[in-house]
Amino acid sequence: MIDGNVLTSVATQLMTSTSVTVEGKREPVRRTSSQRLRTAPFTISGHKYQAIEQNPEKPSRWGQLARSGHQVVQFKDVKSNKFVAVSVDGDIMFYGMGEKGQTSKP
Repeated sequence: MIDGNVLTSVATQLMTSTSVTVEGKREPVRRTSSQRLRTAPFTISGHKYQAIEQNPEKPSRWGQLARSGHQVVQFKDVKSNKFVAVSVDGDIMFYGMGEKGQTSKP
């Protein structure tokens, strides 16, 4: 399982810095071409992930939280192309951990 504290750190770096550093490896924060959302790749124990700023224009609950001023970052497993977790103001919720997921607070 991914360490929630690492994801919290990545989310904070994504939203406040020009790069993300995980396990000593630094990756640049870039912007998507269409909506200009922040995104950055990172690797944990050889497994690749992508951190993506939530699009506030989406009608989902995550989009609604982003519209209301919360920092929402989604985490995607690059190999499976599935979202594995979300960070809302530093609180991590893992997907696929039961009906409501499992939360991790640093």
